[in-house]
Amino acid sequence: MRTLNALIYRGLQKIITVMIAVMIVPVTLQIFSRFFEFIPRYIWTEEVARFCLMWLIMLGATIAVRDGTHFDVDVLPHPKTPRGKAVARLIVHVSILLVALIFIGFGWRFAMFGYEQSSEMTGINMLSIHIAWPLAGICWFLFLTEKILDDIKLYVDGRDGPR
Repeated sequence: MRTLNALIYRGLQKIITVMIAVMIVPVTLQIFSRFFEFIPRYIWTEEVARFCLMWLIMLGATIAVRDGTHFDVDVLPHPKTPRGKAVARLIVHVSILLVALIFIGFGWRFAMFGYEQSSEMTGINMLSIHIAWPLAGICWFLFLTEKILDDIKLYVDGRDGPR
């Protein structure tokens, strides 16, 4: 599982880099078309930039789950023992796992809703945009399964697994 997750993670990093590069083109066109009359004002640029931003958010959230840099609130006191650390991590990881399951279930319905629609400006089938939600949920599930197994190992053995 660790090898599969590492492969997915590297792929996501490459995809997010490409998405940022793709997003720069329509945003740059939008900016320059406001200042220079000879550059036409394309309507599709706003929509493509918005779609890239949606994908960047979902990919970024997925990478953050893998890195452990996702939003985390310190509600519990900081644990002093390895077992306490494992329990605190388990609480956080299981909570995120529940959100991942929601993203998978409701995201799939959202994606099927997008399958029935097309973008008005570009004609893109909205499934290509809406599928980001269940895919993010699936990646979160895979990454969190690995983390939860490490948390259980820490609880049982008192030692951290590979990170």
